[in-house]
Amino acid sequence: MKITHVVRGNEYLSSTPKYTRLYNAFGWEEPIYIHLPLITNEEHKKLSKRSGHASFEDLLAQGFVSEAIVNYVALLGWSAPDNREIMSLEELVAEFDYHHINKSPAVFDMVKLRWMNGEYIKMMEDEQFYNLALPYIKEVITKDLDLRKIAALIKSRIEIFPDIKEKIDFFEELPDYDIAMYTHKKMKTTAESSLAVLKDLLPEFEALEDYSEAGIENVIMSYIKKKGIKNGQGLWPVRTAVSGKQSTPGGAYEIMNILGKEESLRRIRIAIDKLS
Repeated sequence: MKITHVVRGNEYLSSTPKYTRLYNAFGWEEPIYIHLPLITNEEHKKLSKRSGHASFEDLLAQGFVSEAIVNYVALLGWSAPDNREIMSLEELVAEFDYHHINKSPAVFDMVKLRWMNGEYIKMMEDEQFYNLALPYIKEVITKDLDLRKIAALIKSRIEIFPDIKEKIDFFEELPDYDIAMYTHKKMKTTAESSLAVLKDLLPEFEALEDYSEAGIENVIMSYIKKKGIKNGQGLWPVRTAVSGKQSTPGGAYEIMNILGKEESLRRIRIAIDKLS
């Protein structure tokens, strides 16, 4: 069959002499054997499908991209001479040398795989990312919003595609949040200062006709300058009001632009009622 190399787990190392005797007995040319170290989980138990560990297909279904999986698995028990971690398949082919495979078991670190997958997502062409992200976005967003703008916001903020849903759900519906979020030590905001900012800005947003990101930014930054306050003191209350979350993909301008004028104003009025 012209097989030159046999690559297998090192549990077969002990039986290799038997294969050598068989090849010699038949007068066949023996292939080169490459025995790989075990891959274990974080508890140093051998990975196995029977124990419920993920297969390649499972990882794809969980939202990982194939290039990231191949890249990560290639680095289990082996590393490039220059210690690079993000490598294309072509680069792996050029650099890989089985003589440099470690003998000790390699740990399959899901946290590291998620990080690597996030790096591959960041490197994607925008159109490719949008097409892959769209099914996940549509699971959450039913309103007539600009889905491409939402996709652009989350591209650099996820590690796997299912992360999308929890990061964008506030666009569909404002969550019922605690007003304690308006008190932020680093931003130097309190519930009282946030209420004052939102009350001041509401009529300005109501009068605003240019509801682009630039138009919204101009209103907020002009207000901050006029009041002589820190950027965070003006931006934090607005972003909290329109998202109901402490952490969001994108800031106040982007969120308000995507939500549109009517919905943004509705959410700011809800915030004023909550804080009052």
